[in-house]
Amino acid sequence: MFAKLNSLEHKYRDLERELSSPGVFNDQQRYRQLTKRHAELGDIVAVFGEYKKTLASIEANKELLVDSDPEMQDLARAESEVLEERLEELRNKLRLLLLPKDPMDAKNVILEIRAGTGGEEAALFAADLFRMYMRYAERHGLRTELIQANESGVGGFKEVIASMSGDRVYSRLKHESGVHRVQRVPATESQGRIHTSAVTVAILPEAEEVDVQIDPGDVRIDVYRSSGPGGQSVNTTDSAVRVTHLSTGMVVICQDEKSQHKNRAKAMKVLRSRLLKQKQEEQKQSYDQNRKSQVGSGDRSERIRTYNFPQGRITDHRINLTLYRLESVLGGEMDELVDALVQHYQAEALQAETSAVE
Repeated sequence: MFAKLNSLEHKYRDLERELSSPGVFNDQQRYRQLTKRHAELGDIVAVFGEYKKTLASIEANKELLVDSDPEMQDLARAESEVLEERLEELRNKLRLLLLPKDPMDAKNVILEIRAGTGGEEAALFAADLFRMYMRYAERHGLRTELIQANESGVGGFKEVIASMSGDRVYSRLKHESGVHRVQRVPATESQGRIHTSAVTVAILPEAEEVDVQIDPGDVRIDVYRSSGPGGQSVNTTDSAVRVTHLSTGMVVICQDEKSQHKNRAKAMKVLRSRLLKQKQEEQKQSYDQNRKSQVGSGDRSERIRTYNFPQGRITDHRINLTLYRLESVLGGEMDELVDALVQHYQAEALQAETSAVE
């Protein structure tokens, strides 16, 4: 590990020298590549530097352990314990930083939420989850844009799609994909019985044209008049767009914009992201048939998380984490959940890496 760290530190210094050269701005593409790599290595080099300083402090402290003054020896022993603990923390942090990176982690995302089992109650909960993610985005300074919304009759969503962009959004939210189950008494329930409904969430890395090449001949684009509620100019022009990917049968509909051009661009963005996700899944399944990363069918039994309103409880079943602050989580305060999931999957990756080395 330390041979690799030394090599990365040398690479970081080389990048610094190259970035300080006068002609570096002449090639903007090269400059962007250099700055990106420099930033990636920056965290590793900083932690490695602290590790070496802590190691040096431990070595220096050993001289005090044999000092003739007993009080000085006691202080040195106490200091050594603190330094050894810090050294182990830094060693573990370095192991995590050296884990192979998911190349998609830096991507923006396409968020797709669909009502599953539960009818109107599922559609209402889909709207609750959409608001939760929008408030989370607002708290973290992420940019959001509505792409498509298929509303239900009572203020919920049968389907809602939006983009979220910012710093490493996919790395934070990718573990939200799956079936989210809600247990509560619907407003229409006269007997006060608790109903269980389900909503599927998909977090797709936003694909750029360089990520997914789409043959124009493999796409059929239909335009038609928008349907649903809207202002005076809605339903008066053929602005709605339906894009069909012929080889996979994927269909994306977008009609939220008044401009046909904008709706087409949004629909193609979603299609590229779905195709990239499909490509990821195929690659993953080729070497791991037991890991299932599809969001599921929306059935109640397939769930990653349960939101229990009578108890004010939210439980993530993958990591056995239960929080009794449902209202604040739905208000966008998701950091405790998101951080716990990131740490869990990092620990799994670290364990797999360690086992492979052994």
